[in-house]
Amino acid sequence: MKIIVRVEPQARERKVEKIGERCFRVRTTKPAKEGKANSDVIELLSDYLGVSKSNIEIISGHRAKEKIMMIDGL
Repeated sequence: MKIIVRVEPQARERKVEKIGERCFRVRTTKPAKEGKANSDVIELLSDYLGVSKSNIEIISGHRAKEKIMMIDGL
């Protein structure tokens, strides 16, 4: 399943919010440097959706705040 994720790096708290059928807002405390925020986003979505981190992949938007991600196992 493909989802759209809006990322807010360096937020005050780590949080995942569902804002649409396949749209999520993810707040991470990590900076958007060296892939730290992307790694944290994958970890947060893994916990929220109950899937393994290896089943989550960023398809596009590696350096953007809005990402398209593929989730396997849902």
